[in-house]
Amino acid sequence: MQRATSRSDLFPRLVTMQKAINARHFGVLRVSGSGLPSKRKLQCELENFGTGNGETALSIIDAYGEAMIEHIEKSMLPLMWNGREESHLAEAPDFSLFTVRLKGRVLPFSGVAFPVRLGAIGNGYILFTANYIDLSSDAVVDLHGKSCAVMMDLLALDERKSGPAETLSEREIACLQLAGDGRISEEIADKLGLSVHTVNAYLGSATIKLDSVNRIQAIAKAIRLGYIS
Repeated sequence: MQRATSRSDLFPRLVTMQKAINARHFGVLRVSGSGLPSKRKLQCELENFGTGNGETALSIIDAYGEAMIEHIEKSMLPLMWNGREESHLAEAPDFSLFTVRLKGRVLPFSGVAFPVRLGAIGNGYILFTANYIDLSSDAVVDLHGKSCAVMMDLLALDERKSGPAETLSEREIACLQLAGDGRISEEIADKLGLSVHTVNAYLGSATIKLDSVNRIQAIAKAIRLGYIS
């Protein structure tokens, strides 16, 4: 899948996911703050609830924000809830043991939220709302995987926006790519026709530019930023 170059690139993917389960809307919630769960909060990053429905995301956060933050600390199982009307249901009959139910009849729509946990930052939920949601086990697994990919791209876009002013050189990228492929400095030097000293210098400068503490962290960040694969 091609990496997003802007937030607008994420919308078609989210809409496709939404249509796959006949949902009406989607929302992307991110966890902000640090420390104890009580110090954290959810904020909406992307949504398509429509004009005049700007309060919808806030209503979801007000209703389930605390439960969502507590849940993501201990579980990656999807969350589901029923809407106020008897016909407003969210179901996954053949996957019910692997979903968690939130208190229902609180919001005027049903919903499903897929938790994504990417470490110290980037945690949150991709959620879909509708009057009625009926998910197969395959749909749950597929959407959860795609939700992780969307959140990873969103995190990469944020990091690229706030990333180092200096961009990586072609040599730095080449050395990082080979290091990411598991090559040691001697092998990288032989592959690129460089000295080991020069390879280590390129890897060191790339690590500094990526504001990383070591080569492993630099490789991980370079992947997230789209420099290497």
